[in-house]
Amino acid sequence: MFLNDFILRLRDYGVPASLTDAIDFYQGLEKGLAPDLESLFVFARLSFVRRVEHMDAYERAFAFHFLGIDLPRVAEGDPELFNTKQFREWLRQTIAKGDLPRQAIWTMRPEELMKRFWDTVREQMKAHHGGSRWIGTRGNSPFGHSGSARGGVRVFGKSGNRSALKVVGERKYVDYSDAASLRGENLRQALAMLKNLIPAGPRDQLDIDETIYESAKNGGEIDLVFKRSLLDRIEVVLLIDNGGYSMLPHVELTRLLFSKIKNRFRRASTYFFHNTVYGSVFRDPMRRQRLPTAELLRRNPDTRLLILGDAAMAPEELHLSRGAISWDAEDDEPSLTWLERLRERFAHSVWLNPVAKEEWRETYGYPTIEAVGRIFPMEDLTLGGIRRAVDLLNGL
Repeated sequence: MFLNDFILRLRDYGVPASLTDAIDFYQGLEKGLAPDLESLFVFARLSFVRRVEHMDAYERAFAFHFLGIDLPRVAEGDPELFNTKQFREWLRQTIAKGDLPRQAIWTMRPEELMKRFWDTVREQMKAHHGGSRWIGTRGNSPFGHSGSARGGVRVFGKSGNRSALKVVGERKYVDYSDAASLRGENLRQALAMLKNLIPAGPRDQLDIDETIYESAKNGGEIDLVFKRSLLDRIEVVLLIDNGGYSMLPHVELTRLLFSKIKNRFRRASTYFFHNTVYGSVFRDPMRRQRLPTAELLRRNPDTRLLILGDAAMAPEELHLSRGAISWDAEDDEPSLTWLERLRERFAHSVWLNPVAKEEWRETYGYPTIEAVGRIFPMEDLTLGGIRRAVDLLNGL
């Protein structure tokens, strides 16, 4: 049962463990291929991981399930650490134990706080006595013969003082992870997959495959076949939440997405809103030049619509008529109605949330995040989220 829970945990962490993988895994265990924890780590990785972007998720799931160590999805040095539940829980416990006076955190540099967190993680890696969980978890390790071990957790057979902690602690694959933070290059590559190619212009491109096929049909006599160039005719509309304090931590990520879409697509339009969409959107970031949303709804239905916002707001803003927070808004229809119209018009649409998906349930405004997510497919602004969003926009 404990190993069944491990397979489910892998899926929770984003590793696509299949039934076939599970059967192969159990057959290997019956043959004694994993007599200790280190062997189990390697064998389970061979059984369930097919792509490099799932390696870090696998290691984090393994560390948490077998060793009680809750590793954040970010790499050391990544400022995104401060937005993770692991860091917040560590900070709470450290203050509660008196190891870090509350007033000290306001005078410490962010780098020093980050160093203290990772020092705690490294110390936990070195000394895992009895499976105690130091960061954001509870109880003792539930796995092993005795429930406590020196230098590691024993899995099968006699103790060999071996542990997977050193392997997990190296975090070699965090930059390849689907949960990796977006950077200019990997965002450009992900957006390059969003295409709507159609033939255009004169037939001036040699089609090698068709030339070979037609020449073979002619008994080897060369028959050149030309085709027209493919032109990307895709239209993109980007709607950006540009109001309120909740989006301030995500300004740089928003700018990055805006710049890459602007450079990638010739036929791209950007408009702005505050918290959610009503009867008007705005042509400018200051939200002074209105564009009726009804006019936006007259766009080609094949247009790809991306809406960027944290979707966290007071429920009244989403569900009630005249619920807009802006003082000059007088929309008789609730925002939910306008969002449903946008989704109905643009089948290729997605809502991008800059808040990490694992944080949505803990975020203020989760009821509205959930409500918006019932209308639009919602993904976060990680590399994996952008890839899934591109698949949705491509109709996959």
